[in-house]
Amino acid sequence: MTVRTRFAPSPTGYLHIGGVRTALFNWLFARSQGGQFILRIDDTDQQRNVEEALAPILHGLLWLGIDWDEGPDQPPSVKHSEGRKVGGPHMPYYQSQRTAKYQAAVDRLLEIGAAYRDYARSEEVQAEREAAEKAKLPIWRYSRAWAGDTAEKCRQLEAEGRTAVVRLKMPDSGVLVIDDLVRGQVEFDWAREQDHVIQRADGSFIYHLANVVDDEEFQISHVIRAEEHLSNTPRQIFMLEALGYKRPQYAHLPFVAEPGSHTKLSKRKLAKYLKQKDFANLVNHANHIAEALGMATTLDAFNPVVTDFYEQVGYLPEALVNYLCLLGWSLDDHTDHLTIDQMIRHFTLERVNKSAASFDPGKLFAFEERHMRELPIDRKVELALPFAVRAGLLKKPFSEVSAADRRRVGQVLAAAGDRIRTAGDIVDYTDFFVTAAELPYDEKALEKVKKKADAILLLAKFAPMLESLDSEELTAAITDALVHQFVEAEQCKIGDLILALRFALTGKGVGFGLFEAMEILGKTESIVRIERLLKAVSAE
Repeated sequence: MTVRTRFAPSPTGYLHIGGVRTALFNWLFARSQGGQFILRIDDTDQQRNVEEALAPILHGLLWLGIDWDEGPDQPPSVKHSEGRKVGGPHMPYYQSQRTAKYQAAVDRLLEIGAAYRDYARSEEVQAEREAAEKAKLPIWRYSRAWAGDTAEKCRQLEAEGRTAVVRLKMPDSGVLVIDDLVRGQVEFDWAREQDHVIQRADGSFIYHLANVVDDEEFQISHVIRAEEHLSNTPRQIFMLEALGYKRPQYAHLPFVAEPGSHTKLSKRKLAKYLKQKDFANLVNHANHIAEALGMATTLDAFNPVVTDFYEQVGYLPEALVNYLCLLGWSLDDHTDHLTIDQMIRHFTLERVNKSAASFDPGKLFAFEERHMRELPIDRKVELALPFAVRAGLLKKPFSEVSAADRRRVGQVLAAAGDRIRTAGDIVDYTDFFVTAAELPYDEKALEKVKKKADAILLLAKFAPMLESLDSEELTAAITDALVHQFVEAEQCKIGDLILALRFALTGKGVGFGLFEAMEILGKTESIVRIERLLKAVSAE
């Protein structure tokens, strides 16, 4: 048997963390088994602009490396810069274009007596339900009082101005047993199942019918989805067996929960989550980058429950994938750093947990820090350059970035080291991309320097020594030796000189290595910055 899995998102305009985790598990299982991963679009809601709302979902999947073997064409991505034609033998892959197949399935269910036309008005069904509740009946099921079970009765009910939906004629006894690959054996009492609607009065089709028909035609072998769909499974199995379809294997994944909770993670509860320290830290860090880029940071537009939040501030897709893979699955009790190839090689449904997996923003950020730390400097430069351009650090379009620009960005990233947690963190190093006259001063740090008169005097003495160097280019080793030589000659505290020198060069009281900063700036720019501070202090 060829393993075939699918992910069927609705074109909502965003890719939820929980949704992408489901897509990832489907993709990993298919890849681990040498099978195919199919992307199908549930676009039966005609009120949406499908193309516009679908674009961020397709882009988000590809950014994470989750490609598909069949489905819509792929937009441009890292792997395919001009996009890629996909399609497949089961086109079309949009449910809105498959209505004839759904109608044929409805007609067949009506023909064999597995479904019926129902002319009940919503208030009549509600009245039955309320009466059952008042009578404290343990189980309520619709009476089928307005079922059009003959052509004559249909005509009579239609003459009353009624319109019909199509309902399933569900069994009223027996037990359905499902061998779920995650949850084990699950049983459902048929008597508790309602006669679910599968076609609305306007002729449109309910999601559950469309899924059953498409899964059969696309030869889906494994339906891997979130556990909230478990309760939908009986009606879907009833339909597929009535239609003579083969039952796929089911695996219902635990949902992604709120931080420290068993409640489902929601895009709409960000204000609540911000009360949690790690969540607030994650958002504040991202907001800082976004504001430097001129991005909107409203809760609706910029939300860590949505995947593109992480791309916009420079997270590594492999770090997010690594974290999401372990959100409900584990290789063992100690391995948490996995490459994509390792995930594919080791992924099994047997190791998926049954309980809800709580989204941990602190842990996610730790994964990002570790993956970024291990990147070679050349890749860090490629990732950071677009952010340097957008933040105005490099005052030119990306197409005009020079080798010297790349070198400067590389020097800053190398010197910053572990301070670079995401590619967007380059925005914190404006001081290395402006002239001495443009360098902003941190006012609190400036006041601290002013109070250190001895430090200012030392800085004034150090400037000529720096100027006496023959070479324009500095290295960290040269500046290190020069500073220590000066300190020894003056018999002063090195901390006093470094306090004033760091502030003169960067406009800040803290930062990465001072000697690396001087290497990046070079001799002439370092001297100009020192002279600017000395002039500013002496003018007061």
